[in-house]
Amino acid sequence: MIPRYATPSMSALWSEEARWKAALQVELAVLEAQVATGEVPADAVAVIRAKAKVDVARINELERTTDHDVVAFVNQLAESVGPEGRWIHHGLTSSDVVDTALALQMREAAALIDSGLNALLATIVRRAREERDTIMIGRTHGIHAEPTTMGAKMANWAFEVSRARRRIADAAAEAATGKISGPVGTYSQISPEVEQIALTALGLRADQASTQIVQRDRHAAFVASIAIAGGTLERIATEIRHLQRTEVDEMREPFRAGQAGSSAMPQKRNPIKSERIAGLARLLRGYAAAAMENQPLWHERDISHSSAERILLPDATSLLAFMVESLTAVIDSAEIRRERMRQNLDAGLGLYAASRLLIALVDKGAQRDGAYAIVQNAASRAREANRHLLDVCQAMPEITAELSRTELLSLFDPGASIAGAALLVDRLDQLEVGN
Repeated sequence: MIPRYATPSMSALWSEEARWKAALQVELAVLEAQVATGEVPADAVAVIRAKAKVDVARINELERTTDHDVVAFVNQLAESVGPEGRWIHHGLTSSDVVDTALALQMREAAALIDSGLNALLATIVRRAREERDTIMIGRTHGIHAEPTTMGAKMANWAFEVSRARRRIADAAAEAATGKISGPVGTYSQISPEVEQIALTALGLRADQASTQIVQRDRHAAFVASIAIAGGTLERIATEIRHLQRTEVDEMREPFRAGQAGSSAMPQKRNPIKSERIAGLARLLRGYAAAAMENQPLWHERDISHSSAERILLPDATSLLAFMVESLTAVIDSAEIRRERMRQNLDAGLGLYAASRLLIALVDKGAQRDGAYAIVQNAASRAREANRHLLDVCQAMPEITAELSRTELLSLFDPGASIAGAALLVDRLDQLEVGN
């Protein structure tokens, strides 16, 4: 991932140094298991554990000759150890090491993502509670509908982020699968007992029936869960972008001193962070498609998945971590413009009360279709004449014959229609949010 969209922790996790150290961790776990089964001398493994060191530059140098990175890695380790190095990679095939090490990296990447999502969730929950009773107009199709609250809107975000977090955790748990079963996965040169001991030590599950690789449905599910989480972040970011439009202006991204919105227009204050999140989410969906293309490999394996994974797994996890961090900062310091929300609500000519007016007429005994036509006609008159719906209703005998002025006034109180909005915020107590 380019530095602009990378977090230091995720970049370190996917570095070449980290990759080969994870591979060394697998090699050592297998050797310890082979000591336990009596297949490798314990004193040799003690020397290997003490001396084996990863040297990325030397691996790259050897690979220029071998044209095989794992062979270069094994040879470099053996060089660093001496004669005992002959036991390294004993009975293994490359994918035993590569796929099991990759599972360790994916697990760690998922943990970093989970930490970020937890911070985002905590931030949204805090802001939702702060705006629990902040009334604003709700919109469907981009058009005024009925009143809601900013707190309810944010509560909706919080529950979706929580689902994304759980979905990634579940997919990561499934992807935390290794295999130490040798060529084509038949234990021809290594025992199932060694596999079980080694993977247990690494905290991974064993693939129940691997081929030469761990099958890529797990990886596809992991990347798909990341892409879905990206869609969640994009949905929130898109909402912020719409709320910051000049004509709406109900919520603004933070804008620090010295920040510039345009090289040509000094007045500009643009939702650039939210726009960036929306753009990066497109990449995540592309990576999910590539991960799914990696599933149908030839026979017991080919390596058409390998080149794609070296790009898509670091990039997908890095991008999501960056997006989560960025959105957390936006929501944490976003400006909520309550006065503007009230202005926009009032500019709707009271049309938000139409649903309550319909129900009130039905409650008085009117047939629903007839009441619907009456209210629709009143709303049309209000809109065309730019008059408040209450004033129009008070001039319509078919309405005043059924509803008193006091009853009509009660229908136009925006606070009367949002009792359930506070309930949505109160339900945030159900969420698990860490410190």
